[in-house]
Amino acid sequence: MASSSPLSAASGQVVQDYGPDSGGRLKGLSVVKPIVIGNIAKYFGKKREEDGHTHQWTIYMKPYPNEDYSCFIKKVHFKLHDSYANPNRIVTKPPYEVSETGWGEFEVAVKIHFIDPVERPVTVYHVLKLFQSGSDHQSLQNVPKKTVTAETYDEMVFQEPTRYMKSLLDSVVPLTLDEYKHETDFEEKKKSSMAKIAAAKEQVRAEIQELKEKLKLSRETIEQVKMTPVESHGGEKTKSRKEESPRTPKN
Repeated sequence: MASSSPLSAASGQVVQDYGPDSGGRLKGLSVVKPIVIGNIAKYFGKKREEDGHTHQWTIYMKPYPNEDYSCFIKKVHFKLHDSYANPNRIVTKPPYEVSETGWGEFEVAVKIHFIDPVERPVTVYHVLKLFQSGSDHQSLQNVPKKTVTAETYDEMVFQEPTRYMKSLLDSVVPLTLDEYKHETDFEEKKKSSMAKIAAAKEQVRAEIQELKEKLKLSRETIEQVKMTPVESHGGEKTKSRKEESPRTPKN
């Protein structure tokens, strides 16, 4: 009677279909899970007297599609600026976010750990944005009370995941039944970027064609100069060595 769990031919040990001991990696397979890294910040209206903070902000990592990534993410580690009392914030379930107050912008390291211990953590970086473009903390009194958002699209790419990890990646469910969207319209941003790239390519192509035509004209001009006989100072055309009469040998 066949066993429900296959045996490893090399070791004779039982290899589970799924789980940390489910065998090696799936060769040639690549799984992409897109994410959005960003923050939202709101100005208080004035500096807070007790600590000088000017903004309430939230930094987050969330799925790009409407999928619950908690089925394969174990925890998310947000490394804040060392000036905070507890700069290392660990979030173990969605929403993967940290809210704080502050007065300055800084880079946050976001390290994503996975349930499968074989998979190495993925680290992405986000510069916390508090101020509108072209403004700073010294001119906030002239800036309208407004929410500032900064979001970036990124991707977690799992190259040749284990069978266990693949099973976790395949077990995602919708994160919400309500409308799911981001502060940034990434599809529109993609279209705009692609249009700019296409325009830049067309400009480069036109410039290359123009340079080719100039080079061709330069070569033709050089050839014409080479073929034009050179006149002497007396107005007579000089003869080439081949056209010169042979000298009469001396007796």
